Amino acid sequence: MKSGMAIKLFIFVPLIVLGLGVRCYGEGEMEAAPMEKAEQEALYTAIKGFVGNWWNGSNLYPDPCGWTPIEGVSCDIYDDLWYITALSFGSLHDNSLGCVTNVEFREQLFELKHLKSLSFFNCFTSSQQHPTTIPISGWENLAGSLESLEFRSNPGLTGPIPTSLGHLMKLRSLVLLENGLSGELPTNLGRLSNLKKLVVSGNWLNGRIPDSFGYLSELLILDLSRNSLSGPLPLSLGGLTSLLKFDLSNNQLEGKIPKEIGYLKNITLLDLRNNKFSGELTKSLQEMYSLEEMVFSNNPIGGDLKSLEWKNLQNLVILDLSNTGLAGEVPEFMAELKRLRFLGLSNNKLTGTISPKLATMPCVSALYLNGNNLSGELQFSEWFYGKMGRRFGAWNNPNLCYPSGLMSTSHIPLGVKPCQQEVTLLQPHSKNLLGGENLNQNAHFMASLGFSSYSVNGFWWVLLLQLLMMVLLLSFI
Repeated sequence: MKSGMAIKLFIFVPLIVLGLGVRCYGEGEMEAAPMEKAEQEALYTAIKGFVGNWWNGSNLYPDPCGWTPIEGVSCDIYDDLWYITALSFGSLHDNSLGCVTNVEFREQLFELKHLKSLSFFNCFTSSQQHPTTIPISGWENLAGSLESLEFRSNPGLTGPIPTSLGHLMKLRSLVLLENGLSGELPTNLGRLSNLKKLVVSGNWLNGRIPDSFGYLSELLILDLSRNSLSGPLPLSLGGLTSLLKFDLSNNQLEGKIPKEIGYLKNITLLDLRNNKFSGELTKSLQEMYSLEEMVFSNNPIGGDLKSLEWKNLQNLVILDLSNTGLAGEVPEFMAELKRLRFLGLSNNKLTGTISPKLATMPCVSALYLNGNNLSGELQFSEWFYGKMGRRFGAWNNPNLCYPSGLMSTSHIPLGVKPCQQEVTLLQPHSKNLLGGENLNQNAHFMASLGFSSYSVNGFWWVLLLQLLMMVLLLSFI
């Protein structure tokens, strides 16, 4: 029986080795696949437009998809021929295709008919000496292949976003991040029905957000932050039902936050800070059950915190409503947000007391209530103040205090005054407790403090006795 198994293994192992040898030979055949001559020439010419005419690709990289690969260039085989599928320019790595100052988009770039990804990082650096614009034509030639287009950190890339980008119907990612682009957002970008990611953050764009953006039903990330966009939010944005991250921060957007925003059930980040939104918090916000980060700070929104059922938003990790004109009290049921780590309610018009239940949120690590009209005595534990440190803000609340006798000075809330302790008044007949024979001496001392020497009775007698008692106690210390 054992000899039979040995014979089978003896036969099986060479078959495996033979199979592996055939597979490796097949891969070698693929590596030796030729590259179409026109494709190769188009690649070399396109690269020269960005790195300079000194670059001699035919000598340096005679087989760019084989044994002499080019950093930033990817290839794939179509019909037994190599074609370029990805191009990346800029200072990503030491041996990347760096750009010269006077770059040039050459028409051969748009002849790479299988190009799927094109990116430029820190490639156009001078907006004064050598400003560069995105070509307005040629993109239609890549409509059947291009899936990702990125321009990142190019201060010298100026001018408008060309409407011809709306021809790239296969585009899944359009990133125009931190460039010098200006003008309005092209309406026809709303035609890119396959788009998953649209980022145009950190430019000089102005005008309104096009209604057509609401038709990008496959969109997962929409980031229009750090521009000069204005006007109200289009109601059509409620159609972005697949959206996960929505960032409109640092613009000049205005008007009321539309109730249609509550249709975005899958959203995890909603950042509207540093705009001009007003008109209270829309109730539909409480229906965004997947929301993890809600950042609305520095908007004149107004309204009352109690207008929303905050306990519905159990996935909230960051809630920043600082400087939004909120009034009313801080609702106690906000303590039911068990995943909350950051709660910012500073610089509003909040009143009332602060519930000690806010300290029971198990994950909270930053709580800012400073700059309001909150009052009463803080009832958090000394351990809580020690844990939070400067991440607990309650300063600039004139009528708020902490119980000074219950904690050490190392664990007191920054900028909050200690509560004044009540003093028990002595009755007039408590003469012996005042020192008896020293009463006249103390009376002279009181006169030196500005009190008249005429006889007192009733209420003034009680008040005088209280002051004398305090003076005597101080004299014994």
